[in-house]
Order: sequence, then C-alpha cells, then structure tokens
Amino acid sequence: MPEEVRAAKRINQEGERILEKSQEEAERIVARAQEQAAFLIEERGLTEAAEAEGRRILENAEDEAAQIRSGADEYAASVLGGLEADVARTLRSIERGIAMLDERRAAYAGVEPEADADAVGYAPDALEAEDERVETGAPAIGRR
Repeated sequence: MPEEVRAAKRINQEGERILEKSQEEAERIVARAQEQAAFLIEERGLTEAAEAEGRRILENAEDEAAQIRSGADEYAASVLGGLEADVARTLRSIERGIAMLDERRAAYAGVEPEADADAVGYAPDALEAEDERVETGAPAIGRR
C-alpha cells in the first residue's frame, strides 16, 4: 500500500477517534447538565416548600398571638371591672363614714348636720345609681 493511502487511513482513524472522543465528551456534558438541572429543580422545589412552610408557621404564630392578645384583653377587662366595683364600694363606705362623722361632730356641737350632700363630697343620687349598677353587674369600664 502506498504511503499516502496509509497516511490517509491514519488520518481517517485519527478523525474517527477524535469524533468518538468528542461524542463521549458531549454525552458527559449533557449528562452533567441534566444532573445539574435536576438538582436545581429539586432545590427550587425544596425552597418553595420551605417558603410555604415558613408562611404557614408565620400565619399560625400570628393567629396564636391574636388569640393571646384577645384573652389578655378579656382578662384585663374582667379584673378592671371587678376592681372598679371594689373601689366604688370602698368609696361609698368612705362617704358614709364621712357623713357619720359629720353627724357626730354636729351632735357634739349641738348643730344639725348640713343638708347639702355636696358639702361632704358625694351626691346620694349618684351613689344610688352606682350601687344599682354594681349590684346588677352592669359593665363599668369607660363610663366616665
């Protein structure tokens, strides 16, 4: 066989070998790209799932916080209502005590106690209305 034919065969074989290597390299690149795409798709799915879970947790926390605030407000209103009733009863006792002392002082001095209820710091009509409201359990918060 002539040398040119052998050289042509070698060149042809070398070309085929290069083509095979190129084909193998192309297949490796495609396979790696597919793996990376699958990883990114999976990672994106995980990210979306994590974000959804985060939103769910945040919504639950906000709902729970609203329930706690509502319960705290109800408790505070209840305690303040009871405190207001106690203070009203105490105020009435104080006013009655002052009136009684005024009567005693007037009796010691031989003078009739003043008929003006405002002089001792209370209005009997207002106290009666207050007594009635406290005894019936009517809400007292924000009345003034």
